[in-house]
Amino acid sequence: MPFLHGLLLAIGLILPLGAQNVFIFSQGALQPRFRMTLPVVIAAALCDTVLILMAILGVSVLIINVPVLKTILIAAGVIFLAYIGWATWRSAGRLQATDERYSPRKQIMLAVSVSLFNPHAIMDTIGVIGTSSLHYSGLEKGMFTLACIIISWLWFFSLASAGRLLGKLDTSGRLMKIMNKLSAILIWTSAVIMAAINL
Repeated sequence: MPFLHGLLLAIGLILPLGAQNVFIFSQGALQPRFRMTLPVVIAAALCDTVLILMAILGVSVLIINVPVLKTILIAAGVIFLAYIGWATWRSAGRLQATDERYSPRKQIMLAVSVSLFNPHAIMDTIGVIGTSSLHYSGLEKGMFTLACIIISWLWFFSLASAGRLLGKLDTSGRLMKIMNKLSAILIWTSAVIMAAINL
């Protein structure tokens, strides 16, 4: 039961389309080989693992409850989202251009930014996963935690794979151009909402 509970909660939190998912999907489509998307996939999955563990251990609650840290986190998140939105918009229609494919180092940096500098993701993790984990202890809590982490890793690998499939099918780059522009608008909207609500 704790394992199933963790699976369902993680699916509900991870599946909605957000900046993190958009970025992983687009890198899957842009990179010439799937193995070249591994830096962004692994970085995002590790970040989610850290957030899940922090939420369950109660560490992230301390960060959110310190006003200065919360403000810095939100401001950094808005700036990073604005930059990623710009980069996504600029790459529209240039699917085959090698200069639009992020290096492993840049993939990791941007994946970390959209994962850890996202107050809403942290609050969702605390509010849902962290709170739900309070019902369990010992082995049951371990099973709950493991389920959340497994779903996170499987989802990011699946997302990059779906992006890679689109990259192969859309050789003209037209569909990717539309998706990139819609993704950029979504990312910018997220940044604006984040700033309006929290700053």
